[in-house]
Amino acid sequence: MQIDLNADVGESSGTRVVGDDRALMPHVTSVSIACGAHAGDLATMRDTLRLARAHGVAAGAHPGFADRDGFGRREQHLSPVALEDLVRTQLQVLADIAREEDVPLSHVKPHGALYNMACRRRDMADAICRAVATCSPGLAVLGLPGSALIDAAHAAGLRAVNEGFIDRAYHSDGRLVSRAVPGAVLHDLDLATARAVTIVTTKTVPTVDGPSIALPVDTLCIHGDTPGASIVASLVRAALTKAGVDVRRWD
Repeated sequence: MQIDLNADVGESSGTRVVGDDRALMPHVTSVSIACGAHAGDLATMRDTLRLARAHGVAAGAHPGFADRDGFGRREQHLSPVALEDLVRTQLQVLADIAREEDVPLSHVKPHGALYNMACRRRDMADAICRAVATCSPGLAVLGLPGSALIDAAHAAGLRAVNEGFIDRAYHSDGRLVSRAVPGAVLHDLDLATARAVTIVTTKTVPTVDGPSIALPVDTLCIHGDTPGASIVASLVRAALTKAGVDVRRWD
């Protein structure tokens, strides 16, 4: 068995510090870097790419809605053309800096509300995948298993990577429970760690409204903005290794 551990990072900007990417980076195998819309800025992108290179961690893009006040977690309803342009612009910004820093990009993972909407809406998923195919067709796309985003990636000829979440509750149809619902985010370290091992070793996950469901994943997400994310990552990686899981980059 093997699994990639990914984290959403690079979400600080100016004097606003989000997470501790330096403490987190040694414990993960891939990262998705904010591209300046929901969070991050040019200097942070560059610093995060350098940090990923120093730790041998795969780096990808983390585009989101242009909603810094809401941290990209509020739904927006854009036309497919506008959404494609939004994502393409963010990818190009990060790709240009990555090229200057000689850091190859490996994937694209939409952020927050954009991710959740694209996982259930094929029109949005198609727009995102068109942006990826136009800008960097060699990049993979991360999404929930069986989602519209994974289907759209396959249809666009892109590599699709199935992602699971150790700190989020699931519905029986495979959707993540909304953060607005109490209990949607798991804060108990022991529970999150056990959840990670269960997902990888049994390829299933418990749900809030039914029995456990199948969840075959290639990567597990640890949110970089979660307090103590580096501790979570360290505990999860140690538990997975103890369970005989090979933790390494999916690419």
